[in-house]
Amino acid sequence: MARGQLRIYLGAAPGVGKTYAMLEEARRRAERGTDVVVGLVETHGRPMTEAMVGDLEVVPRRTVTYRGVEFTEMDTDALLARRPEVALVDELAHTNVPGGRNAKRWQDVQELLDAGIDVLSTVNVQHLESLNDVVEEITGVPQRETVPDEIVRAAEQVELADLTPEALRRRMAHGNVYRPEKIDAALGNYFRLGNLTALRELALLWLAGKVDDQLDRYRSEHEIATTWETRERVVVALTGGPEGETLIRRAARIADRTKGAELLAVHVARNDGLAGADPALLAKQRVLVESVGGTYHQVVGGDVPDALLTFARGVNATQLVLGASRRGRFARLLSPGVGVTTTARSGSIDVHLVTHERAGHGRAAFDGSTALSRRRRIAGFVLAIAGMPLLTAGVHYLPESLTLDILIFLAASVGVALVGGLWPALVAAVGGSLLLNYYFTSPTGRFTIAEPDNLIALIIFVLVAASVSAVVDLAARRTREAARASAEATTLALVAGSVLRGARPLTALLERLQETFGFTAVTLLERDPDAGSRPDAQHDPQAWKVVAGVGGPPCAAPAEAEVDVPINESLSLALRGAPLAADDRRIVEAFAAQAALALRQERLAAEAATAKPLAAADRMRTALLAAVSHDLRTPLASAKAAVTSLRSASGEHAEVEFDDEDRDELLATADESLDQLGRLVANLLDMSRLQAGVLGLSLIELGLEDAVPRALDEIGPAAHDVRVHIPPDLPEVAADPGLLERVLVNLVANALRYSPADSPPVVAASTHGGEVELRVIDTGPGIPEEEWDTVFLPFQRLGDRDNHTGVGLGLALSRGLAEAMGGTLTPAATPGGGLTMVLALPAVPSDGLDPVLENE
Repeated sequence: MARGQLRIYLGAAPGVGKTYAMLEEARRRAERGTDVVVGLVETHGRPMTEAMVGDLEVVPRRTVTYRGVEFTEMDTDALLARRPEVALVDELAHTNVPGGRNAKRWQDVQELLDAGIDVLSTVNVQHLESLNDVVEEITGVPQRETVPDEIVRAAEQVELADLTPEALRRRMAHGNVYRPEKIDAALGNYFRLGNLTALRELALLWLAGKVDDQLDRYRSEHEIATTWETRERVVVALTGGPEGETLIRRAARIADRTKGAELLAVHVARNDGLAGADPALLAKQRVLVESVGGTYHQVVGGDVPDALLTFARGVNATQLVLGASRRGRFARLLSPGVGVTTTARSGSIDVHLVTHERAGHGRAAFDGSTALSRRRRIAGFVLAIAGMPLLTAGVHYLPESLTLDILIFLAASVGVALVGGLWPALVAAVGGSLLLNYYFTSPTGRFTIAEPDNLIALIIFVLVAASVSAVVDLAARRTREAARASAEATTLALVAGSVLRGARPLTALLERLQETFGFTAVTLLERDPDAGSRPDAQHDPQAWKVVAGVGGPPCAAPAEAEVDVPINESLSLALRGAPLAADDRRIVEAFAAQAALALRQERLAAEAATAKPLAAADRMRTALLAAVSHDLRTPLASAKAAVTSLRSASGEHAEVEFDDEDRDELLATADESLDQLGRLVANLLDMSRLQAGVLGLSLIELGLEDAVPRALDEIGPAAHDVRVHIPPDLPEVAADPGLLERVLVNLVANALRYSPADSPPVVAASTHGGEVELRVIDTGPGIPEEEWDTVFLPFQRLGDRDNHTGVGLGLALSRGLAEAMGGTLTPAATPGGGLTMVLALPAVPSDGLDPVLENE
């Protein structure tokens, strides 16, 4: 059976028309004769969306009971039994009621697709897992429901339901998205112009990435190797040499010339496992690449030009930046080099050859050292010096044959090469050739050669002996390099693991460095900017400060350390307690570069942690000023008007005369306004105490059968119709009586405000998992699920402001008080419409409340 196809309508925010576009597509397919059914569509009471459903077949929802409350969900079993060609399933990120077959709606959709049913669905950008935290940072509203990105990326089609922020706000103002009582709060909070613009950009960028994936898959499936210049992508090739920083900055400038261009840095590692590049320089260059907004990549290949171009074509690069060759003129005569070869093979990719100060200066000279141990070299020299004369004496006893003699001496030279390497083998080859010339080549007894064939044979002997010895030495050298590269890779892998697992990456990195090389103290020093670059700064402790250190007493200045590894102009790594071999320095430099990166990450995290509460406090102050400008003035104006009217009606020069009924009404207005003002000030003070963490709290054993009636009495006559269902065997809770009453008054008053006159709120209680849950249930207009977290933000209200709604602190304060008592306050949907607020408080165990809690 063929798997069904998934088509998703992606939106930047609620109200952009995802569901409407999905229904339009469904009606088009139905008109063409396709069997289309509605599995689940959320119209949110929008008349135009409801009209689009029209005569489409709708599969009835199933009813689920959870914790005594009924909910409706999509009936997946009924859809599978109905087996339509196309099913409409709205809100892909929705979380199902616990107890069903799947936890998430996208899992239900996967079952429909597996059954061969095509699915049309919708999702907002804030519900994508990878963007969830970004959206929260932008809007300040957390989104609890998410869908994995790979589910959406795997869809055969993703269509953007796009609407400009201005157009969306006009739609909201006209009442086409939310009910009138919710418009003001939505426009002033989540649907601000800046928020919508940022969300739209996120949706466009995410969809662009999805389109890139589709394009790459298409090019791969059709084996298209040429570059399609859909977007500028600049690839810079790094060799691990000192010219890398110059190339990166040049490539970054090229990328900056085009908006939206990408910068990618790539290093081609040799496929023989040898470390041909300096890891410390590569680590620094990787940090630089990431700091200018690029990404770092590493590939393995034997043919560097071929590997570079394969990578560039694989990422659909348009430009390739290479450094001018460091090789000398003679080396360029023997081989054209990577730059010239890459340019010749590049095809449609533009290649930039960037000159630098190392261009044409040649690579590092060969140090002449051998890869073999000293003992083996000594043994090789002994064999060459003593063994060749002994061999000459032994060959005298063999039949006379110059060819045989040469082969014997050649074998001896190869043996010396295997034992001692290059230089002993050359001594053996030269000595052996002289001995062959003197003793076995006519005329014997002299260093002359009579026949040309004997001369050629001796020359071949010397060349073969030298070649074999060079190969042996090269093999030993590469074996040592490979072993060292493997050890360095293992060390760096351990470093990466320890850094990732450590709570503080910088400390974990320094500890790993100390452990690896046996240092007694490792200190990261930072230069004081006021110290400048004077020569004595390396010895002056006042010019440096210790950023981090592990082990023994830290070094106060780089000069106090046995090994000083400069990282940049302001950072230096001071090492004490063990000598550092020259070969180990580059791996330590790699540690140092990573330490600088870890320090920067820690500081950025610290700045973010510091900025977050400051931003929250600033938002609170801004919202407070905006809120109190209206809500404080309203009760003050009402009270002032009532008092002024009463004063104008008293005395000899009364302008107006009021009867007793009018006077009582004015007094009641003043009293009500002043009570409202008192509640407002009390809420503001309590919220400020919550924010400061100084709220007084006294937890005692308390029964809800006593707390709920007191809260209803506090509300007054309006609460007489509230229905209360509290089981007689309900456990007591650990709560503060005054705070609990404040929470209940706010919740019930809020439910009364929005409940229809013929359907008063219900207060019901039950136990669940060591907690007592008190549910305040109303059947009013309810709140869309995406706005559930918004109602708990201070100074935010989903409704119009009037003289009775207050400053928007009720639910925010209620959640804060509930959490201060160790409980939670969460919203849920009321079956049939409405909102249920669930207050969960810890139940008191049978042996009573912990005395420690009573004194808190």
